[in-house]
Amino acid sequence: MQAERLKILLEYLADEPNEPFNIYAIAMEFINKDNEKAKFYLEKLLESHPEYIPTYYHAAALYFELNEFEKAKQTYIIGIEKAHLKQNLKAYDELKRAFRMFLDEVED
Repeated sequence: MQAERLKILLEYLADEPNEPFNIYAIAMEFINKDNEKAKFYLEKLLESHPEYIPTYYHAAALYFELNEFEKAKQTYIIGIEKAHLKQNLKAYDELKRAFRMFLDEVED
């Protein structure tokens, strides 16, 4: 994570706090670096922008990584449903594939 890039993203968020991409971009800066901060921003998106489909894939994967399996499962299910309703076939396929892999992992 580059400090300068994060600073710029935080400025964007301050300027446009209701723009979901700004929150998403910050969450992605923290993914694999600071799980708690990534989780904070992803959960903020899930709560305030539930129609922002990219959130579901990353939030579910992070919940899995944090051993929050029920949250991961529910997040995948909701994301798959929302992607289907919005007819976002690419996100739908990616979420379905990730969910199948998740189920394989937790069943082992």
